[in-house]
Amino acid sequence: MPVGHYENFPVASVLLPRRFRRAVVAVYRFARAADDIADEGDDPPQARLAKLDRYARELDAIGRGDTPRDPPFAELAAAVHEHRLPLAPMHDLLSAFSQDVSVTRYPTFVALADYCRRSANPIGRLLLALYGRDGDATRAMSDAVCTGLQLANFWQDIAIDWDKGRVYVPLEDLERHGVTEAQIAKGVCDERWSRLMRFETERARALFATGQPLIGHLPWRVGIELAAVIAGGTRILERIDAAGGDIFAHRPTLGPRDWIVVAGRALVPQRKRMAPAP
Repeated sequence: MPVGHYENFPVASVLLPRRFRRAVVAVYRFARAADDIADEGDDPPQARLAKLDRYARELDAIGRGDTPRDPPFAELAAAVHEHRLPLAPMHDLLSAFSQDVSVTRYPTFVALADYCRRSANPIGRLLLALYGRDGDATRAMSDAVCTGLQLANFWQDIAIDWDKGRVYVPLEDLERHGVTEAQIAKGVCDERWSRLMRFETERARALFATGQPLIGHLPWRVGIELAAVIAGGTRILERIDAAGGDIFAHRPTLGPRDWIVVAGRALVPQRKRMAPAP
């Protein structure tokens, strides 16, 4: 289903059973619209926060059983009511997006991971609830995948985020690798920067490895979708590494050839999963 925004991963593709697709798109559009309030346009901070507060009130209305008429809340309410989706993860998303309005630096990876816990992980938890696979073990694996995706997106968009006044690379990592913010401002990709980016891509790659077993806990079609999501994030990391970390010269994105690679990799775990035992 079309979602009107470039992503490094499929959103509600034909791999998903039809009964889930509209709910997935509804959650995506809610999250994307709220994220754009924090990131896009020329509104001052207070106006952005007021709009996000409205989103929180609409969530509360949905929780009371109401069905708001305006998009993206109408389709979200239908998905919540039909599939009994929890609202707490959506409130977590709004918390993270509100934080984006005022917080522009993260001193440690712990602080960044807490942001990811609210900006990315709730999507995975909502999908687990939708698929009826919500449990402690599956949540931990889902959180790893979602945080890995968020990190891959951060590393891909360092130059774009700098123009917005934000740096998501933990300041402790910059210091450890001898990199300054002035270097980001000038777009300098030297040996120190390349080592920093390799460190960050390996960190995201390790999270994907931690979450990979979740594929086997999902229905096979949903498992292929998740495998494609992980493959898409991994492909972005590979593109960053291949450029020596120079995300300044060219923002790494996925083109048609990359999606062929992603599709091939997505099918590998399923072939292994369906192979007869020796």
